[in-house]
Amino acid sequence: MPGLYFFQSRAHTYWLELAFAPVDLSQGRYAGLVTSMFVHGGWAHAMMNAVAALTFGTPVARLFRGTVGVFVFLALYIVSGVVATLGYGLVHWGSMDPLVGASGAVFGLIGAATRLLGGGGRVLPLTDRAVITMSIAWMAVNGVLGLIGFAPGVEGARVAWEAHAFGFLFGILAIGPAARLFARPDERFDSSARPGDPPA
Repeated sequence: MPGLYFFQSRAHTYWLELAFAPVDLSQGRYAGLVTSMFVHGGWAHAMMNAVAALTFGTPVARLFRGTVGVFVFLALYIVSGVVATLGYGLVHWGSMDPLVGASGAVFGLIGAATRLLGGGGRVLPLTDRAVITMSIAWMAVNGVLGLIGFAPGVEGARVAWEAHAFGFLFGILAIGPAARLFARPDERFDSSARPGDPPA
């Protein structure tokens, strides 16, 4: 992210074309659903997302091994970003305000990691108390950021808390099926889960 922003900061005109605006959906322009996550509003914005992606992406990446694991991780990241941006666009249908940044994708990693932290590297059930508690805490922080309209690195811009919520929801739901399909059998789900708890 900082590397991409280095090049973005030296391009003074074209990078805004990579942003997403909800009005794009009604006009049949969909590229911004993907490209917007590769541009940022400033160095602090890029660094904040990079640190969060490294922190919460690490346990997710460790769940998947080999070449296939790389593609699974990248797919989870990118699709989380697309779902987050699409959700934001649907909530703000017709708005012309641009949206940039990888925070929707990063919140997808946070959602996925929420089911891994405390599970010894295995996916915890959605009904696990720790998963529920952490999810509530994350969404509370996200809601506060949206209400006060402030987050480091995005001064002067509205916080797209709705995109964060959609990304988080996708990540926390998608990690279950992804683990079932692509993680090693001994690393899929927390063996300490109570009988009858759904893994996904």
